[in-house]
Amino acid sequence: MQQENFYVVGISYKNADVDTRGMFSLRSESLHALMDDAKKQALQDFLVINTCNRTELLGWTTQPEIFITLLCTHTKGDPATFKRLGYVLEKEQALNHVFRVGTGLDSQILGDFEIIAQVKKGFFRSKRAGLISNRSEHLINAVIKTSKRIKTETEISSGATSVSFASVQYILQHVSDISQKNILLFGMGKIGRNTCENLIKHTQNDHIVVINRTPEKAEKMAAKIPVKAKPYSALASEIRKADVLIVATGATQPTIVKDLIHTSKPLLILDLSLPRNVHPTVGAMDGITLLHLDELSQMTDATLKNRSKHIPKAEAILSETLHEYLEWLAHREFAPTLKAFKEKLMHGQNGFAKPLDKAAPEAAPYVAQKLTGQVAAYLKENPAKVKETIHLLEAIFQLNNE
Repeated sequence: MQQENFYVVGISYKNADVDTRGMFSLRSESLHALMDDAKKQALQDFLVINTCNRTELLGWTTQPEIFITLLCTHTKGDPATFKRLGYVLEKEQALNHVFRVGTGLDSQILGDFEIIAQVKKGFFRSKRAGLISNRSEHLINAVIKTSKRIKTETEISSGATSVSFASVQYILQHVSDISQKNILLFGMGKIGRNTCENLIKHTQNDHIVVINRTPEKAEKMAAKIPVKAKPYSALASEIRKADVLIVATGATQPTIVKDLIHTSKPLLILDLSLPRNVHPTVGAMDGITLLHLDELSQMTDATLKNRSKHIPKAEAILSETLHEYLEWLAHREFAPTLKAFKEKLMHGQNGFAKPLDKAAPEAAPYVAQKLTGQVAAYLKENPAKVKETIHLLEAIFQLNNE
């Protein structure tokens, strides 16, 4: 029987540009269909992490090709592109990767504090779908615990750390008199909302306009913070007034095209969407400066440089909690076999001339516990050999660990 292992299958900013990542990104409809398909495949442990920087499918399986097929079936990505730019991680390397992602150590912006929310979202989505077992729940709880410890015990997330923060920081550095400028924010998803809050906090601008295709979201934001909500029909006229346009919609095709822009003054456009929501030709227009989230994420400042000093301590915390999880996982796997081994030592027939409770009744519990403890210690110290050793014990002593 083929061995089940933990795998991560994905594509991220490290190897793929924004357009390629857009091909493999999952909208809500395709994500729902993918989850339904995963249930039909009888997967027992399966999660999806879907952000602007990465799309990853992870869980326990005997065939990681199932994950690749699911990804390519429910996105615009294809197997050939995945083979060229994607990655398949397994076992401890894959588990380590999940810890790094959840703690912001693998983020495009080091210490990104928004990623753990995406991990939690993926976990609850899978739990509702019945695709989570105890080992997956324990894993995500361990990642959350590690994230909290790193944020508490290091300064790797000092200040704000996210794409939304990077965009506001860019505006502060490149737009003079920002408090007097007209800022238009189009899109009220999570990144749009966070950007809006950062704008209010850092620019002291009290005349920011927000627009969303679904007006209720824009109106809800306007009721929460001092911004002005406008209907979607006002998009073109508001762009004409704007000095800064921030686009953060969830559309699958560009929503900001040349025909929408009729302005005679300089306009800075920041596209925080995946896939792109501003058509590339817009950037060639006179007076337009267009940046996408990848370009914003590459910009560093003193704060980000300072965070890198805390990487060793953060990785030490990660190593500690990952080791704890691996120990728990190993114990979970070998505990039934050890129990069966101890019972066989005490009372079994196969593999023994005479069981311990007949050969030495008074010493039997001590000897059985001693031998079982030695095997357990070996397994804990050699997690990579757990499966091999367990299979050997089960074969030699004909153990039934059900």
